[in-house]
Amino acid sequence: MSVALTDLVATSTAVGRERGRLKKRATLASFLRPLPPQELVLAVSYLSGALPQGKLGVGPALIREISEVEGAPHASLSLVQVNDRLDDFHRIAGGGSATRRRSELGGLFALATLEEQRFLSRLLLGEIRQGALEGVMVEAIALAYDLPTEAVHRAIMISGNLSAVAEAAATQGVSGLAAFALTIFTPLRPMLASPANDVAGTLEALGSALLEYKMDGARVQVHRDGERVRVYTRALNDVTESLPDIVRQVRSLPLRRVILDGECLALRADGRPQPFQVTMRRFGRRRDAAALQDTHPLSAFYFDCLYLDDAALIDEPMSVRAEALSALVSTAGMTPRLVTDDPADASRFFAAACGAGHEGLMAKRLDSRYLAGSRGADWLKLKSAHALDLVVLAAEWGSGRRLGWLSNLHLGARDPAGEGFVMLGKTFKGMTDRLLAWQTDALLTRRVSEVDGVVYVRPELVVEIVFNDIQASSQYGGGFALRFARVKRYREDKSAAEADTLDTVRALFQAAHNAPVDAA
Repeated sequence: MSVALTDLVATSTAVGRERGRLKKRATLASFLRPLPPQELVLAVSYLSGALPQGKLGVGPALIREISEVEGAPHASLSLVQVNDRLDDFHRIAGGGSATRRRSELGGLFALATLEEQRFLSRLLLGEIRQGALEGVMVEAIALAYDLPTEAVHRAIMISGNLSAVAEAAATQGVSGLAAFALTIFTPLRPMLASPANDVAGTLEALGSALLEYKMDGARVQVHRDGERVRVYTRALNDVTESLPDIVRQVRSLPLRRVILDGECLALRADGRPQPFQVTMRRFGRRRDAAALQDTHPLSAFYFDCLYLDDAALIDEPMSVRAEALSALVSTAGMTPRLVTDDPADASRFFAAACGAGHEGLMAKRLDSRYLAGSRGADWLKLKSAHALDLVVLAAEWGSGRRLGWLSNLHLGARDPAGEGFVMLGKTFKGMTDRLLAWQTDALLTRRVSEVDGVVYVRPELVVEIVFNDIQASSQYGGGFALRFARVKRYREDKSAAEADTLDTVRALFQAAHNAPVDAA
């Protein structure tokens, strides 16, 4: 008997109502445990807010139109039926496809109850917010099948596929999880860094650390096996065809098989970095890639070696991976680096990085493993100005010179407990006319509702915000507000899941004000 969609919707609702992480994972585990493999794969995908078919190009306008279909009086849909209908929807293309897509989706909604329609609408728009996203789901899978959480997390870290890991956990246990291994041409989610407040505090936390220039470029992961080379972005998109100059550079290295983690950026004639937007012109441009490499050449700077010859290095300490990288790549192809425990030396190195036009420093614990997709305390980032990557939750229509543009942004940090977003304040500063025009178009395509001149949007766009200070505030739900916040740039290379968390904001507040973390 196939699993009913209504049971999954009820589970999602129950998880959304739970406040505690332990109760969320227990509810999920109880639902997942008895499911057969095919339904388990679908259930994990849907409860995590993902679709097996990937993005289907369904926007709010189509959902509003389809939602006018009257809901079925009784639940009848199974997960398999929903997936089959979405497969059919995904295959529609060619002339008249818009009408046929509307008909196909309308047919699915006609079979769904009102509650099921609401869930499907959120799923199709990427707005599942019941708190069952990846962190909780990892723990739920481990609990459901009595497996070590670390083993589940590692398998997901390497594969990036929750559903495949859940199926292996259910059918093969620990041995199935162990089969997930780092391989060439399967991109690994990048390890991330947490913000730090100052050089002295960073070294106090890490001890002797590997310091590197923090470059304002595009994160890339390069895979090579013989003459074959592929280049992936931080979002794991294959951009090889757009970067022929980087491919040539990797082929010139004296090695056979490798995975390198690094940064690409466009440099001025004097060696200083071009603005981030100049670098990003090269990405996604296949048709004129050959011409662009002459007018907008890129330089690659590598900072980690994850795989060499026939061995994965992600479990080796940072010091070993750094030594392997040094043996492969010339100094010109590596981020400038220094190993030290001396705050004076670190401060001079920080000043040199900023003086060369870079953002600041990365500081890495020498014995740290490479934890893909994780943002922990083993890698810290120090910037010349305080900055956070936040999500745009809403925007207000401007007035005066900004009439007709969406201007004042409502900014949110990720809530790691609830998997939602907590507002930290607003800003209308740092925006050029060109940015305002782009921003207005980008936000309107994500509009969910509009009330009294405030356009509420799907929380998808990540914006880098620089600010002077964090202050305690009762005005916003997170208990904090940013002082003198201003837009530096939009991070089109980042997803909302990679935005900074409320925990990071608390830690920065504590460090800056020497106050307890719960002071707010």
